[in-house]
Amino acid sequence: MDENEVRQLFIDTGAILEGHFLLTSGLHSPLYVEKFQVLQYPQHTEKLCRQLAELYRNDNVELVVGPVTGGIILAHEVGKSLGTRAIFTERENGKMTLRRGFVIKPGERVLIVEDIVTTGGSVQEVLDVVREHGGVPVGVGMLVNRSGGKADFGILAKALLNLTVPTYQSDDCPLCRKGIPITKRGSRKI
Repeated sequence: MDENEVRQLFIDTGAILEGHFLLTSGLHSPLYVEKFQVLQYPQHTEKLCRQLAELYRNDNVELVVGPVTGGIILAHEVGKSLGTRAIFTERENGKMTLRRGFVIKPGERVLIVEDIVTTGGSVQEVLDVVREHGGVPVGVGMLVNRSGGKADFGILAKALLNLTVPTYQSDDCPLCRKGIPITKRGSRKI
């Protein structure tokens, strides 16, 4: 499945939306990717995650970690494909952490997976957790990188779909100036 096929899958499932969106990062954008429109289909999720796993098949990954919410599904499926454990991080008192008895062993080679990356903030938080627990991050696998190449994690990062989409601070948003109603998507409170 090449990048054009991935894009078409997102379009066919209604995952790529146009309008005026308030992103989890707090930025405004004319495009939103609603990953759960794709991930609601187990056959699509399995296929996409198998492809993500193939990008890191030769990197001796021992553990796959994703942030709650979409990262849970991705970590599980990528871990299944790579034959590794799969865990997730979640927020506790506003800080990304491991809970539920999850452990990262010192020196364990970890692949971080994420659904949609705009600024890379959540991925960076997961990287921090992995390092704090002694894990060795070997890469970041993303379904969609919509940062336009701006998200840099200091390690190998690969996406199945790369999008360059403008984002705006609220005080500099042309969509706001045009009076286009804003839609908040996503799960995190800003």
